[in-house]
Amino acid sequence: MRVPLSWLREYVDLPATETGRDVQAKLISAGLEVETVEQLGAGLTGPLVVGKVLTIEELTDFKKPIRFCTVDVGQANGTGEPQEIICGARNFAAGDKVVVALPGAVLPGDFRIAERKTYGRVSRGMICSGDELGMGDDGTHGIIVLPPELEIGIDATKLLELYDEVLDIAVTPDRGYCLSMRGVARETATAYGLPLRDPALLDVPAPNSYGYPVRVTDPIGCDRFTARTVVGLQPEARSPIWLRRRLQKAGMRPISLAVDVTNYVMLELGQPLHAYDRGRLDGPIGVRRAEAGEKITTLDGTVRVLDAADLVITDNRGPIGIAGVMGGANTEIADPDIDPETGIVTGSAEVVIEAAHFDAISIARTARRHKLSSEASKRFERGVDPQAAAAAAQRCVDLLVLLAGGTAEAGVTEISAPSAPRTITMPANHPDKVAGVDYGRETVVRRLQEVGCDVYGQDELVVTVPSWRPDLNAPNDLAEEVIRLEGYENLPSTLPRPPAGRGLTESQRVHRRVGRALAGAGYVEALNYPFIGEQALDNLGLDADDARRRLVKLVNPLSDEEPALRTTLLPGLLGALRRNDSRGSHDLALFETGLVFRPEGQPGVAVRLPVDRRPTDEEIAGVNAVLPAQPRRAAVVLAGAREQAGWWGKGRPSDWADAVEAGRTVAAEAGVELIISADQHAPWHPGRCAAFHVEVDGEKVLVGHAGELHPRVVKAFGLPARACAMEIDLDLLEKANEGPLKAPRISSFPVATQDVALVVAGNVPAADVEAALTEGAGELLESIRLFDVYTGDQLDEGTKSLAYALKFRAPDRTLTVDEATTARDAAVALASERTGAVLRGA
Repeated sequence: MRVPLSWLREYVDLPATETGRDVQAKLISAGLEVETVEQLGAGLTGPLVVGKVLTIEELTDFKKPIRFCTVDVGQANGTGEPQEIICGARNFAAGDKVVVALPGAVLPGDFRIAERKTYGRVSRGMICSGDELGMGDDGTHGIIVLPPELEIGIDATKLLELYDEVLDIAVTPDRGYCLSMRGVARETATAYGLPLRDPALLDVPAPNSYGYPVRVTDPIGCDRFTARTVVGLQPEARSPIWLRRRLQKAGMRPISLAVDVTNYVMLELGQPLHAYDRGRLDGPIGVRRAEAGEKITTLDGTVRVLDAADLVITDNRGPIGIAGVMGGANTEIADPDIDPETGIVTGSAEVVIEAAHFDAISIARTARRHKLSSEASKRFERGVDPQAAAAAAQRCVDLLVLLAGGTAEAGVTEISAPSAPRTITMPANHPDKVAGVDYGRETVVRRLQEVGCDVYGQDELVVTVPSWRPDLNAPNDLAEEVIRLEGYENLPSTLPRPPAGRGLTESQRVHRRVGRALAGAGYVEALNYPFIGEQALDNLGLDADDARRRLVKLVNPLSDEEPALRTTLLPGLLGALRRNDSRGSHDLALFETGLVFRPEGQPGVAVRLPVDRRPTDEEIAGVNAVLPAQPRRAAVVLAGAREQAGWWGKGRPSDWADAVEAGRTVAAEAGVELIISADQHAPWHPGRCAAFHVEVDGEKVLVGHAGELHPRVVKAFGLPARACAMEIDLDLLEKANEGPLKAPRISSFPVATQDVALVVAGNVPAADVEAALTEGAGELLESIRLFDVYTGDQLDEGTKSLAYALKFRAPDRTLTVDEATTARDAAVALASERTGAVLRGA
């Protein structure tokens, strides 16, 4: 809502020194979102005057039509002589009154006017258009032609109200009453503690039986309908400058007098209106639901097929308007038409004014159904004051009589459904409890009265809500009004006190530890949307029967390309990797922890639970039954350098081993040791893929994979070469660690280290060798670490050497060399038995 400050001052006596910025600060403090304050006329200086075009000489010696004009500006130029001006516009004629910028004037954009020679003549000024003066859209985009009765030489800046400040307010859905000057003025008056001159306080004649006939067959969709008729309108009457300028400042384009008046009253009072040409109406006006398949041509020239839920305005021929959204083309006010031979102006001389109140939900659904958002629908769907309809119709009639010379007919049609005032019962200290501030009853009552409520009672208040505030429905709504008017900035800052004995669950602790560990290892967290499409799964190279292809589809997805919930974290992370690499960040290590959605069994459809009562246990169980499993995962992706080169030495590119180590890091934070083995699993390279297993209840359970991505996957996603990834199931890791915590063994005795190098076949996993060494070494083994892998000419083809560092320690004594050697030999013996390992050099 654009609010000109000059217009606002008509309803509130603001101090003369108050600027738009001051008003903005007050309204923001009161809870309105005033986004900007636009300074109209900034950079504009005179002299800017009214002139009369005396002569026009067409210059035809140039590529485009040029006119040499003489303009009478009175004594504004200091001589009284006609002003000679070159102009290229053609929408004015000799005798017209125009706006003239004289030499020395500066127009918006620092456009300075001076005498200059052009097209072989001297131009001493400029005939101005609305765009050149920064006036906004006037529908003509040409020279401003002023009314003929204006005096020559007067200041055009005051005439056109070029200097002003306009507040641009982002009106939230619960503040629909602020989509009007009346609503914003009420908030301004309350913020400043000043009285309000309510523009809706008009003398309205009582309804009678002589008005234009109206039939409302849907009182729920339309609970109030007022119709007034004005006859004898002068077709040639134009909207006055002040009316056109206010519409322009408010962001609307002037069209014709009747339409401009209805728009003006809508902006002033917040009540949308519609004007019908009575000569084009056929019979009574009706309000009903549309019949499925009915058609209407709206004012924008579009033929629309109506839905049975649409509320329509009709006459004997059928629909003539979509109620609360847009009128029909067959009853619109005709533009004035001038007969070129007689000069007689014809047009709509009799109009019927409609001021109705429609159901907000119905209008909102109709506007969205037809993708037709109008100024009227924006107001109706947020809530319009039903008591303002009669006043708005009267205000429209008064303006048409004043500006178009019309006559208001005595007939007044008003149809209204019976309704009772809305009341809310609230303890007087309820706002105090909500805000944590002791306001007191007097303050609560005063603030509620300022927003238009009637308040009765002492300790228990009975509050009658004003008709223009449909958003006030509960005690908390009233408390919010008190709090915002008292000032949000005056609320104390207090931290909530959590009850004792509560904290993070073990799952939450593991989740946080994993995130901190990965961040500490150099990974950057990247959060992605949990949506996926079939194309991403194709890019991963998943088989048709892969469980990750069983998706949970969304009924109303944000994007048709990603209509389902993700079954793996990798597509989102790989997309983030690609974007960062394309923008110049080539050394990347990203991670994400989050839920994936894995449907089990036959996919189901969730039923819609009722909102008018608490769902039954059976209904809740039915919804839960169709929910997919939602395990929590952790995943990483890597590309580029893992270690940077520098004075300390050469760098190192990231590879599959880094992805495997990330899996170990995650498992360590969950208190679990991974069993790692070679595997083939999409989307990883078949020769560089590791599977992660853990022991759960004595059985090996697959929990994830890591390694280098398949080249086809790298190409499909547009990733850097040799990109790597890891994904692991945090829920399974947590399940594997169930049971009592084991404290680490601490000994004050020294450690005995034994190194052993074993030669095994190339296809034997190092994890199997390590497991055999660990079991064979027995209880004295404290740790084992693989520190070298060798393949080369010194070994037989198809074999490899694995070198391990074994640390032995006893809790109660210092080990002898013989004890450590015996334990090492036992470890080697079991490894040889299980994996065929042979001591290197033996």
